[in-house]
Amino acid sequence: MNGTDTGFVLISAALVMLMTPGLALFYGGMVRSKSVLNMLMMSFISLGIVSILWVLYGHSLAFSGSGSFIGNFDLIGLKGVKPDSTMLNFAGHKISLFSFSLFQMLFAVITAALMSGALADRVKFSAWMIFIGVWVTVVYFPVAHWVWGGGWLAQLHPAVIDFAGGTAVHINAGVGALAAVLVVGKRIGFKKDPMRPHNLPLVLLGTALLWFGWFGFNAGSELGVDGTTGLMAYNTQIATAAAMIGWLIYERIRHGAFTTLGACSGAVAGLVAITPSGGNVNAFGALLIGVVAGAVCSWAVSLKYKLGFDDSLDVVGVHMVGGILGTLMVGFLAINGAGGFDQFVSQAIGAGSVIGYTFVVTYVLALVIEKTIGFRAAEDDELTGVDQSQHAETAYDFTSAAGAHMVSSAAVTPTPRTTQGSDAAAKKVEA
Repeated sequence: MNGTDTGFVLISAALVMLMTPGLALFYGGMVRSKSVLNMLMMSFISLGIVSILWVLYGHSLAFSGSGSFIGNFDLIGLKGVKPDSTMLNFAGHKISLFSFSLFQMLFAVITAALMSGALADRVKFSAWMIFIGVWVTVVYFPVAHWVWGGGWLAQLHPAVIDFAGGTAVHINAGVGALAAVLVVGKRIGFKKDPMRPHNLPLVLLGTALLWFGWFGFNAGSELGVDGTTGLMAYNTQIATAAAMIGWLIYERIRHGAFTTLGACSGAVAGLVAITPSGGNVNAFGALLIGVVAGAVCSWAVSLKYKLGFDDSLDVVGVHMVGGILGTLMVGFLAINGAGGFDQFVSQAIGAGSVIGYTFVVTYVLALVIEKTIGFRAAEDDELTGVDQSQHAETAYDFTSAAGAHMVSSAAVTPTPRTTQGSDAAAKKVEA
């Protein structure tokens, strides 16, 4: 066992784990104050559910066997895996199999959590838990096998380039979010009531944690320490920076303000777009991918108002669109002779197959849940706030500070406050 590579993968796994609570804070600050805890829990619960399913059968379905569509049950419960069991990484070094499994487990965790932002404010928590448990089983585990477990996308000539999850993570989650949103429907008051972020500092904190953890997510996907590891880490930083600037420039031209929310969303768009490609492009390619992703994703998030689907926190515009951009652009920008028209075709096949499969399966799954136990929260619960109805808690206890005699409906659900620039930009987008 190579101790250096194994230790690096374990540290990277810890960074990826940090991304899920970071995502919870990022999403939590973007919703209204009456839904903060529910939004945090929708991300956080994935750490519990998906981790258990991964060790029971997820690792086996994704990374055992030689099937084109899905793995087998040879490693169910990781039976027979000893502490000193190893596997070869991409550089030919032996790393601990348990460290690899932990790293990939946390990829599955955050992929399921990513979808939660699209359904903010309006779903039953019990239905959400069932949804993500079934979704990772029938969608994520097979797609991960296609890309990284020796499945059919890895067998194409040339093979699909997806260094750290453009198809399996971001396109997968973005398309799944879109399908679920179409089943669940719009929030009450969509395009009529103000639904601005209630806590932008929380969004900024969540973005910082995501950005920090993403170095483990991206560079750790080399599964060892070598030149490609450094290249991926470097490209992660510069693509994210370029995307943030690209988003803000587009936002200033289109909406007249440089907003905090725009800076955070642009950074995440850059992180998404460089995920599949950063280990296979040079610094100039990473800059180009970043700035294009920032501008295009900024444009894409406004499509929900024109097309009439209620993606609450722009999961489709950032993760699906950003994932598609990164997956396709590496087809022409890949270095060391890997790029070209044939590579672009493989990339398009990879993106298209994940879009088609994930959308159909997720739509059917969400529809079954809606028609059986019900996916959407009751109307009164949604109006009151899903924090109270689903968790019997509130994020902010105003009675402690002001006294019981000061409590009013306005105190329980205060009007969200944002910067003047964010307000103006939001009003223009809603219009």
